[in-house]
Amino acid sequence: MFESAELGNEVDKATFKQEEPALREALLNAQYDLLADGRLAVLVIVAGPEGAGRTETVNLLKEWLDPRHLVVKAFGACSDEERERPPAWRYWRDLPPKGRIGILFNAWYSDLFAHRILGGGNDAQLEQEMRRVMRQEQMLADEGILILKLWIHLSKKDFKARAEELAKHLRTRWKVTAQEHRLYKSYNKLKEIAGHVLRTTSTGQAPWVVVEGADWRYRNLTAARLVLDRLQAAVAKPEAPEARPQSSPLFSAAAPVNLLDRLDLTLKLERDDYRDQLAKWQGRLARALVKPGFSKMAVVAVFEGNDAAGKGGSIRRVTQALDARAYDIHAIAAPSDEELAHPYLWRFWRRIPRLGRLAIFDRSWYGRVLVERVEGLCSVHDWMRAYGEINEFEERLAENNILVLKFWLSISKDEQLARFEERKKSPFKRFKITPEDWRNRERWGDYVDAVCDMVDRTSTEYAPWNLVQANDKRYARVKVLTTLVQQIEDAL
Repeated sequence: MFESAELGNEVDKATFKQEEPALREALLNAQYDLLADGRLAVLVIVAGPEGAGRTETVNLLKEWLDPRHLVVKAFGACSDEERERPPAWRYWRDLPPKGRIGILFNAWYSDLFAHRILGGGNDAQLEQEMRRVMRQEQMLADEGILILKLWIHLSKKDFKARAEELAKHLRTRWKVTAQEHRLYKSYNKLKEIAGHVLRTTSTGQAPWVVVEGADWRYRNLTAARLVLDRLQAAVAKPEAPEARPQSSPLFSAAAPVNLLDRLDLTLKLERDDYRDQLAKWQGRLARALVKPGFSKMAVVAVFEGNDAAGKGGSIRRVTQALDARAYDIHAIAAPSDEELAHPYLWRFWRRIPRLGRLAIFDRSWYGRVLVERVEGLCSVHDWMRAYGEINEFEERLAENNILVLKFWLSISKDEQLARFEERKKSPFKRFKITPEDWRNRERWGDYVDAVCDMVDRTSTEYAPWNLVQANDKRYARVKVLTTLVQQIEDAL
């Protein structure tokens, strides 16, 4: 992987001075074209051993590009806030929006390299993490982010020579750190593992390019040309897309009986029994959230359901007995312009709770496979791939002590109509009924198919779906509370 990066390539001063103006102009023009086009973002990941010249290369790109439309981020040791969330959280926050360029030092590869090179993990774990990284990068590419990964390389001889040169001078001595000495001692291991990682994770959507770093002029010109190529590719006229099926023969759509048909929507709870049960389970929930063990976990509670199924009422019964400082409610509506400029999971990654907290999502990331699917707001390819992307997302949460609880509140079509009519008559509930709600009723069968596919494909052992019979609001509220409390207590 590194043979071509240890040939001693150099660029003399005159050549650099001659090529610099035209290259700078082309980069700026391409950056402004990307901004004006607005369809894609460009993400550049710069990695390599300490001292290879990564910082100098990024600084040059910052100087040559318009910094107003550039996101540059370096990642050090995790902060307390970052340690309380999945490792990917801090990288998702800094993804560039469409029309912009993002430059990330190491990005998600920093964890991967540090874990394996400095003595942690094993080969099986490394393979698993690489596959996960490739799936994530495939998703980002599908969501409109063009990825380029640069590995700035130094041979062992050049690595040692550069460290010795830096150590000679007082103003640069600080750059030679203890970690750099450790990396030099483990250089052969670093090269072996890095070569394997780069070969495995270099794909058509997110290729690795190795840049020889010994000569700074050669390194900087080469890196700038590679970034320019990626920018120009981002604004090039797209080729005709490969034909994709406009419908998919998913199982539930073809089944004569589906999951929702099997729910007993006649289940009820009498008023007196409801009051007793509500008080009991609210009390147990309040006690569970103040137990010492809860500070080492978090809960994400997702509420989906038919229009007028009672999500808001169920959420209020969950929060009534809780300290307002212990939870957050995220009411998810149509994405904003800022959110539309990022991958669809971006706005949900930003809302992941810290340990010791409960996050409630009134609607969620499942909009991609429900309303966006049914209303044709995304392509078949997009919602079909979303099942795997959502499972991956929830698995990462579960691996980091975040309990994911998902509720689908189901009502019959007749019950929905009765609730719609009731809302129309009520002066303080009229805002709850919109023309869109009536229009969605006309697609009832399509939504049933979408819900059944969603449950089939995203109900996992780490984040199962809980189907709630919600024709009777009292029964539904108590079932939600009971399920929530029992699963939190089991986790504790």
